[in-house]
Amino acid sequence: MTAPITLPSDADHSGRDFGDEELTLLREVIASGTLNCTKGTQVKELEKAVAARYGVPYARAVTSGTAAIHCAVAAIDPEPGDEIVTTAITDMGGIAPILYQGAIPIFADVDPMTLNVTPEAVAARISKRTRAVIATHLFGNPCDVAGIKAVADRHGIPVIEDCAQAFLATVNGRLVGTVGAIGAFSLQQGKHMTTGEGGLVITSDPALARHMILFSDKAWGYGDPQPDHYFLALNYRMTDLQGAVARAQLAKLDGVVERRRRSAEQLSARLAGTPGLSLPQPAPHATHVYWKYPLIVDPAVIRGGADALGGALKANGVFCAPRYIQKPAFECEVFTKRKTFGKSRFPYSYREREDGTKIVYDAADYPGTVRGLERVVVLPWNEFYTDEHVAFIASAVQNAVAELTRKAARNA
Repeated sequence: MTAPITLPSDADHSGRDFGDEELTLLREVIASGTLNCTKGTQVKELEKAVAARYGVPYARAVTSGTAAIHCAVAAIDPEPGDEIVTTAITDMGGIAPILYQGAIPIFADVDPMTLNVTPEAVAARISKRTRAVIATHLFGNPCDVAGIKAVADRHGIPVIEDCAQAFLATVNGRLVGTVGAIGAFSLQQGKHMTTGEGGLVITSDPALARHMILFSDKAWGYGDPQPDHYFLALNYRMTDLQGAVARAQLAKLDGVVERRRRSAEQLSARLAGTPGLSLPQPAPHATHVYWKYPLIVDPAVIRGGADALGGALKANGVFCAPRYIQKPAFECEVFTKRKTFGKSRFPYSYREREDGTKIVYDAADYPGTVRGLERVVVLPWNEFYTDEHVAFIASAVQNAVAELTRKAARNA
């Protein structure tokens, strides 16, 4: 076994590309004395730059990836008890906004190899109450958003792309986030570009853009002839301090993504042919940007499966997340116990009173989700992995697989 080395971490400076560029813009904000975005310049310039980079007319910066999804769902403006189809493998930040807008999450199954939601699974979950689909590009690997959009188009409903993990990923030459009606992004600490916490939404639709801009600012119509608070909304404004950091980060984004892709492809080359492992593979005509590096483990070959491999890697200095989020999103207590607003169980209770429809989340309906989570080991990834780091990770994986495979053979 190669002697352990310390891998760069996106939790601190070792794995994050920060420097004089961010400090220069931050000093400008501090020197100006204007830290909020309504009077400052940094967030406005960030929004222009993001819109230009993505080739869309509208971008809005907000406080988090959760806020970005919330703005997107609010712009769809569902009625209480309406449904929004989403993936069974996602962060709670991509689901809670659905409930906060009075809608009900309807989970679609995933492909067990990519853990991405599929057009077929989405089609199976659409009903007369469906108002939108959220398509998540997990780990930086684009889902079949074109296929999902085709399904949604047949029903006249929009697609929101959750691109929190997929900055600059492409499908058929288009940047993800520009295929659906709205693209939502996260600037959380570990993302391809970061402000610690923060988010972005983009769109080409002026009506959706106006609704998201209003929703992120208490629905106050800044600049309108007779402004008012037009509807119920929150304050999700990004500060100019965050905007300054984000502007510097955006300028580095192409390089960050390229470095991540290059090192991830090196790991794939080193691990090719390893028994019992399936490696991340983008679909044809898509580009993977490697927010993380997932391994799919065959327990028939590797004794103990994902848990055993993950344990062996951790013991040898490679942090990882066996089973990723551990369980499908719908098995969290907010859904199993309907813990929403007080004891009301709203919006589920409203739906049941309105038309008697009960929403049931049964793991038996999600075989791809269950299989995918049972078999995945997620490796961290960042832009400062060197050839030495990749060689160390590859050696650790291969040694662990060899030992666990021997154990499986001895017990066959």
